[in-house]
Amino acid sequence: MATRKRGASASKRKASRKVGKAMHEMKRGQLRSGRGGKKVTRRKQAIAIGLSQARRAGARIPKKPSRRGRAR
Repeated sequence: MATRKRGASASKRKASRKVGKAMHEMKRGQLRSGRGGKKVTRRKQAIAIGLSQARRAGARIPKKPSRRGRAR
């Protein structure tokens, strides 16, 4: 009997929604960063903000590996 593939876990869904929303805001020029409130222009920064918001909302997302931990 073939096993059925399940959808993404709840935390991944939450993360993708938050990142998607952050990207949408960035494209419209409404995404701001930090306390200074500067406009976000970089795609990577928008993704990082979305993941950060998802973490605050309770999604379990692993942190980016540190520079020391990476293999050369």
